[in-house]
Amino acid sequence: MRKTLLYLLVLALVLPPPIFADGLPDLGESSQVELSPFAERSIGEAVMNDIRLHEPTYLDDPEIAAYLNELGHRLTAQTEDAHQEFEFFVLHDATVNAFAMPGGYIGVHSGLILLTQSESELASVLAHEISHITQHHLARQLRPQAQSQMLAMLSMAAALIAARSRPDLAQGALMAGQGAAIQTQLSYSRDFEREADRIGIRLLERAGFDIYAMETFFGRMEKNTRLYEANAQSYLMTHPLTSDRMADMANRIQAHPYHQVVDSPAYWLVRAKLTAMEGTPQEAITIFRTQINDRKFNSESAAHYGLALALSRNKNYKGAEDELLAARRNKMSSPMFETLAADLKLKQNDPAAALAILQAAQAKYPQSRAVVYQLLDTQIRNGRLPQALQLSSRELQSYTADPKLYEFQARTYAGMGKVMLEHRAQAEAYALYGQNVAAIEQLLLAQKAPDGDFYERSQVDARLRALRAIEAAKPRAEQGREQRHNWKGEHHDGF
Repeated sequence: MRKTLLYLLVLALVLPPPIFADGLPDLGESSQVELSPFAERSIGEAVMNDIRLHEPTYLDDPEIAAYLNELGHRLTAQTEDAHQEFEFFVLHDATVNAFAMPGGYIGVHSGLILLTQSESELASVLAHEISHITQHHLARQLRPQAQSQMLAMLSMAAALIAARSRPDLAQGALMAGQGAAIQTQLSYSRDFEREADRIGIRLLERAGFDIYAMETFFGRMEKNTRLYEANAQSYLMTHPLTSDRMADMANRIQAHPYHQVVDSPAYWLVRAKLTAMEGTPQEAITIFRTQINDRKFNSESAAHYGLALALSRNKNYKGAEDELLAARRNKMSSPMFETLAADLKLKQNDPAAALAILQAAQAKYPQSRAVVYQLLDTQIRNGRLPQALQLSSRELQSYTADPKLYEFQARTYAGMGKVMLEHRAQAEAYALYGQNVAAIEQLLLAQKAPDGDFYERSQVDARLRALRAIEAAKPRAEQGREQRHNWKGEHHDGF
């Protein structure tokens, strides 16, 4: 991903605007004062696809993603724009940062989540970023710049991510040449920051969170930056925190009565899981053992759960099972306990026990994507192909836009020797990832498959025509960009 971003930034600085603009989505007339919602979504999707494809810190963890999206959508339900879609994701990065991209994509660094001390503090950051999107702050900062506006848009797309962990590098690059015209995209204006604070506070209150947590968390970041925490600068460089802004935030918040809000158990479990991923396994073990021995924790169950994860990383599976039992002692239940229990059985070569745990968990937590994914993976790896096909087909009736389910179906069909259906399922996965060229390649392979009946071949032909029509409607340069970003396993490390 970093190679990709550096490549885009270099192009932004050296190529003439008309040439560079050929690689952009069709964003409308350059005389527009603001980006259209379609243009915002196009930029956001392009950057998000690049993150999924090439960013090594992108955390593809269904449990953490599910929690963050549930928390975020609790806030977005209070917005006044019912048509705006949102997606929240985590980058495994120790720097303290969060960023909003056009089109409703919001990224949060694991370092920021670990700096929060309550769920309301994390919600306050999400509420602030949500407000940047609902108020279209990025789009409003773009103004007509003749031919250079198109250059500015793609430079912004690259800089949006570069700034998340190295704002000094991104801003330095953008200061040169054409980039100076859009340097403001990397740091919101004071007016926009205050507007995001004001609307964010309202979202927090409506969603039932502690609004005082916003002042507490931003104040802690500002203090840590002044004293010793250099990594907090990533967020503050793109979200300037002035004394006037802090005073304005405090005045707005203190006009409301204080209400204590209890954190959800999931917040502490996710926080424990992220902590268990940090550093070496032994370092994580020491952190959790110290918490438990000194009785310094907010959630005893989460502390034992985190220790179980750390012990598992250290290949002490029996010890991990003991800690997982301790996590359950307070009558706390979570699908995260079940996926870990099953994983520990698999690591001890007991797939039958793992399948039993996951089947029971799937019945108890039918909405858990993590449980379904792990159950499907375990079924496929252990030859339970008919059961895997039945489960994935049933899940696709409710989650029609889930590419992972199609990937599991492709693996299932491959194990069953059904070549046409394997390529057809993989094509649907690629299409949902926004990789239509790769999807078309899979459908062409499906056409050449020796199996498949007339009905299945007709479906493949119809889908191929539909995807080709979509590709034909795209600007030529956008098609070329997608071909370069084709979703293939060997490309996951970037260009």
